[in-house]
Amino acid sequence: MIYHETYTFCPRCGGSLKSRLIKAGEPERLVCSQCAFVFYLDPKVVAGTIIEIDGRIVMLKRGIGPCYGMWAIPGGFVDVGESVPDAAIRETREEVNLTVEIISLIGVYSYSHVAAVIIVYGAAVIGGELKAADEALEVRLFAPRAIPWERIAFSSTRDALRDYLMNRYPDTTLPHI
Repeated sequence: MIYHETYTFCPRCGGSLKSRLIKAGEPERLVCSQCAFVFYLDPKVVAGTIIEIDGRIVMLKRGIGPCYGMWAIPGGFVDVGESVPDAAIRETREEVNLTVEIISLIGVYSYSHVAAVIIVYGAAVIGGELKAADEALEVRLFAPRAIPWERIAFSSTRDALRDYLMNRYPDTTLPHI
């Protein structure tokens, strides 16, 4: 099972966790050898935005790992007690200094090799000044044909941008990266 090697001890009692098949047809689960607690490894939720200003897409060059120095849309993890749209708005403000309102759902993205579910919204700017902020080396506006596809940080960014652009500009030819 992916990520099992990351966890060794039970969060309840401190006993050792062992990978075990609990139910046929499901993946193995981590189970405490002392208290039998089942430690489910669920994906984290990530919220992101695609923002268009004067026909160009807001992107940031990542200033942290993973994918340091590569391009992404504003986004990040949803905190407990926070709605997904609120997280998208917060992350956008934190990373590119823009206040946005959510306009539409672009898509929900998940991949078997990634421990996250990524939810991407279309958003409109209602305040702020575009600039690199928390965790961003720089921000830029890219025309659809100028997006640096070969330097995109995440599959979800690539897929969300394709979905957005195909819907917004159906006659645009996108690269097959």
